[in-house]
Amino acid sequence: MLKRIARVVLVTLVLGYLGLALMLYLYQEKLLYHPSPKMKSGYPSMFMDRGDAIIAVHILHPGKSRAVLYFGGNGESMAMSEKYIAKQFPEMTCYLMDYRGYGASSGKPSEEKIFADALALYDKVSSKHQSISVTGRSLGSGVAVYVAAHRTVDKLILVTPYDSIESVAQERYPFMPVSWLLKDPYRSVLYAPKINAPTLIIAASDDKVVPFSHTKRLIDAFVHSPPEVVMIKKSGHNDIVYHRSYTQAIERFMAQDQVENREKN
Repeated sequence: MLKRIARVVLVTLVLGYLGLALMLYLYQEKLLYHPSPKMKSGYPSMFMDRGDAIIAVHILHPGKSRAVLYFGGNGESMAMSEKYIAKQFPEMTCYLMDYRGYGASSGKPSEEKIFADALALYDKVSSKHQSISVTGRSLGSGVAVYVAAHRTVDKLILVTPYDSIESVAQERYPFMPVSWLLKDPYRSVLYAPKINAPTLIIAASDDKVVPFSHTKRLIDAFVHSPPEVVMIKKSGHNDIVYHRSYTQAIERFMAQDQVENREKN
C-alpha cells in the first residue's frame, strides 16, 4: 500500500515537473518579449524591408555628424521614449528601432532576427555619420553588445545589462533545465570579450529584474577595455532613467572625448 502511494506521488511529481517545463518552453516568448503597441511618433521614421518583416526606426535630430543606435527594453515603447532620449543625446542623430512585432514593426521577435535587424540598421546608416555609438537598455543591452562585437562603434552604453538571459532565467527557475528549454539565451558574456570600444555600464541599486551579480559577470567579461561602471542609488530596473544622476552619467561619458580634445588643443 505504501509503495503504491509512493509511486503515485512520484508519478504526480514527475508529470507536474514535465508539465511546468513544457509550459515554460511553449510560453517563453510571452515571458521574454512584451511588444509595445503602435503609437504616433513625434519624429520622422524610416522603414527597413527585411524580406520577412518591415522594421520601423524613429529618427531623432537627423543630419548630425555623430549618431547613436538605441535598443530598448522588453516592453519599452520607442515612441514613448523619444523625448527623454532626445534630451540625452542633443547633438547626435538617434536611431530608435522597434523590434519585430513592436510598435510599427511587423514580424515576430527572436534573438536571431533582432540581432540581424540591428546589424542591418548599423550598415544602413553608417555611411551617413562620422561615428556611431550604441546604447542598450535591459533586453536591448544584449542587442547593443552584439552590435558592438560585430561592428566598429565609437562608444557603448549599457543600462541594467545582464551576462545572459539564460543565466538570469536559471536563477529564477533553479529546478528547470533552462539551457535546454530557452530558445533565445542572449549570451552577452560571450560577445563582450570582442569589444574594444569605451563602455559605460549603468546599474540600478535595487534592481530586482537583473540582480547586480549578473551585471558583474558581464563587466568581468570585458577583457580589452574595462568599462566604467555607475551605480544609480535608490533606483530600480524600470525607474532608473528618471534619476538625474543617470542622465548626468551619460552626459559626462559622451562628453569625455570632446573635453580631451579641447585639452590637447
